[in-house]
Amino acid sequence: CEEPRLGAVSRHRAGEEVRADFQRRVPYSYLQRAYIQLNKLEEAANAAHTFFMANPEHMEIQQDLENYKTTSGKASLIDWEARQHMEDYSAGVRHYDREEYELAIEFLERALKGYYSEDEDCQIMCEGPQRFEEHEYLDYKAGLYEAIADHYMQVLACKHDCVRELATRSGRISPIENFLPLHYDYLQFAYYRAGDYVKALECAKSYLLFHPDDEDVLENAGYYEGLLEGAVDPATIKPRKEAKTLLRRHKLESHLLQVAAAGLGYAYTEPNYWNRYGARQDEHSVPSSISSEPEDGPRLSLTKKPMPKPDRELKEGGPLLYSDVKFVYNSQQLNGTQRVLLDNVISEEQCRELHRVASGIMLAGDGYRGKTSPHTPNERFEGATVLKALKYGYEGRVPLKSARLFYDISEKARRIVESYFLLNSTLYFSYTHLVCRTALSGQQERRNDLSHPIHADNCLLDPEANECWKEPPAYTFRDYSALLYMNADFEGGEFIFTEMDAKTVTASIKPKCGRMISFSSGGENPHGVKAVTKGQRCAVALWFTLDPLYRELERIQADEVIAMLDQEHLGPSEMNINPKDEL
Repeated sequence: CEEPRLGAVSRHRAGEEVRADFQRRVPYSYLQRAYIQLNKLEEAANAAHTFFMANPEHMEIQQDLENYKTTSGKASLIDWEARQHMEDYSAGVRHYDREEYELAIEFLERALKGYYSEDEDCQIMCEGPQRFEEHEYLDYKAGLYEAIADHYMQVLACKHDCVRELATRSGRISPIENFLPLHYDYLQFAYYRAGDYVKALECAKSYLLFHPDDEDVLENAGYYEGLLEGAVDPATIKPRKEAKTLLRRHKLESHLLQVAAAGLGYAYTEPNYWNRYGARQDEHSVPSSISSEPEDGPRLSLTKKPMPKPDRELKEGGPLLYSDVKFVYNSQQLNGTQRVLLDNVISEEQCRELHRVASGIMLAGDGYRGKTSPHTPNERFEGATVLKALKYGYEGRVPLKSARLFYDISEKARRIVESYFLLNSTLYFSYTHLVCRTALSGQQERRNDLSHPIHADNCLLDPEANECWKEPPAYTFRDYSALLYMNADFEGGEFIFTEMDAKTVTASIKPKCGRMISFSSGGENPHGVKAVTKGQRCAVALWFTLDPLYRELERIQADEVIAMLDQEHLGPSEMNINPKDEL
């Protein structure tokens, strides 16, 4: 029907790949380069910032941004794709954290107004062609009425998901949990601090529409009612109309979707759109910690709300298994969570032997798709895997005893990490990499970059939002990390932990032979490496997972090679393999 009435299909219709590029803001990466060529540095910086907000894992852009800030002196950059209600919300939270309650109210109220306006736009944009891979009616030869019902259910599902869409920062996948209710949670306390108890009660009641059993806010609402007693009848103060309307519509949509799923024969699971673990984090408590109310007055409990329970109980302090390994610092001494610093994990002789192996097997850009300077143009990056070391040992390019040492010490590190953090399940290798960073001569003057920018190992660090998004392309399956250092004869290269802002350093560690730092891989441990300004810094980098599905394939193959050697009764000192033998 389309072609006779509307003409031939446009040859310029954007494909899925192009749409995905726009979703990821890829055009801004090209724009940045174009602006540089035109010597428009301010526009280039803003384009880079806009791209980075959707791609916080992109190391090169992160470094570009630091350079822009240094050369231009600009501390703040513009996100050209920013969603205004998100910007207002973030500004409101910042003012709230500084206890600037009047300003917090102004921005949070503006954010709410913007949210409901965006919600209306989102609902309208769903009124169009839809594609649900789970139940496309053409696949099951639906009749006209089934096709119509199917289409409108897809439109309804799109509208229902606006709650998630409006809580998700541009370019991200995961929404800010409990996003809409959090506005009212912040506002109820801000209005209380500003002395407007009517608004405080109104916002508390609005929040309770989403979480009617929240004990903290129920207690707050009761306290506000007590403050208003004799002046205003608390029963006349109702939750906000727009919150009530949206929640009612959302519940009706959910009911219709579940009925339709049963009728049309497809699976539908209602997501948890109002996860209470997305909670306002503050330490205000009235009157227990702020003596602004009489001691015998009603208590207002506004303490930190519980965060999601981790998949496992976090422990540390287990045995180190090897008598020569020396404990240095624990998490508390390193100002963080799930951190440990150890010395003497390997000996000086083993460090020298590993270094000799490294010089014979490492390849520039290994592990980074051949990029010789993946993190900074001022250093050369080289690396090699365990399997490659064993292969070179078989071929006679390096001593097989030395190649076996790389395998053995990485297994020793794994056992120590598993034991120290008292893990109840097996810790598997996710990736093992022998890496060296070499300072490039003639490029070290006035360096202000890092050898490895601040990041987390299993999530995308977003310093602006103070979040770490556990979603692709991050290696979300990684649970623990370790770095075993091989030398100290270089300048710079300190390993650093920071806060989520990627700026505030919480611990700094100087590498040396046999020293190992290990830590959990999540957003609780942002880290990076300071610039190596002279010499070469080498280490064995190890990442571990508790999920056997994500075991390192090359490690499994290396295990098979070692098992074969053991079957042949060839100990490390006895190995003398003909270079012509194949792996």
